[in-house]
Amino acid sequence: MEAEHEQTLVRLLRRSRYEVIPLDGVEEDVAEHVPRSVRLTVTASPGKGIDTTLRLSERLSRRGFEAVPHISARLVTDESHLEDILRRLADHGIREAFVVAGDVEEPAGAFEGASALLAAMSRIGHRLDRIGITGYPESHPVISDETTIEAMFEKEPMATYIVSQICFEPRTTAGWVRRVRRRGVKLPIYIGIPGPVPMLRLLRVSRWVGIGESARFLNKHGNRLARLFLPGGYRPDRLAEELAPHAADPDNKIHGFHFYTFNEVEETERWRQAALGRLLAKRDGSGDRSPRPA
Repeated sequence: MEAEHEQTLVRLLRRSRYEVIPLDGVEEDVAEHVPRSVRLTVTASPGKGIDTTLRLSERLSRRGFEAVPHISARLVTDESHLEDILRRLADHGIREAFVVAGDVEEPAGAFEGASALLAAMSRIGHRLDRIGITGYPESHPVISDETTIEAMFEKEPMATYIVSQICFEPRTTAGWVRRVRRRGVKLPIYIGIPGPVPMLRLLRVSRWVGIGESARFLNKHGNRLARLFLPGGYRPDRLAEELAPHAADPDNKIHGFHFYTFNEVEETERWRQAALGRLLAKRDGSGDRSPRPA
């Protein structure tokens, strides 16, 4: 890998975010293994409810983490409910949120998708400094690629960054980034990749959460994962390395990685620190060494 791309990979790894699912034990695992410099996004699902997301975000914030709750539009009943959520975030010093449509067929109330919720947030007013929205390098199950990119363009004035869904093909992700930029969307992008997660862990998480992000991910990528998670199969290394040349192009505005940890936070952080250590040792010509927490 070229030196420029190695330096880009260091930047992406240092700017990593970890996505966690609000299940038993994850708070303690995060507190023990994840540096406070890593932002943590907390998912929301119909099975767990948005209040579970908010409670974990609040507890992580009290522990000194920058917690980023997912606010699922289809789980918000009305503007009064939204006002309560925004007030709760402000009361706990949470200054960032990730706004998604949500994995539920029938909305709980007035909000069909993220655009409507973002517009309501703007009307109500909030104290958030950063708001993330979702991008789809591969086709959305029910929405055309052009429609998802057009919706992203509409949401841009109300957001500050984009996080891409998982895609195992770097060229597909790079093509999507180019289409987003041609459409005029200028928000920085975090590229979503799975952490080093055992297949059995993915299956257990999917069962615990029910209909939601993990289940949809498995349905979409199950056959490929069955091959990747054989002994010697999937690690994030290949994806990260092949994305680095695209992230090196400043026009793409790729800011960092968003790791879907599926709550394997210890293994994800161990992998990230080891990858940083190898890259920095190679750059400095000093052999193997352990990096300072990034």
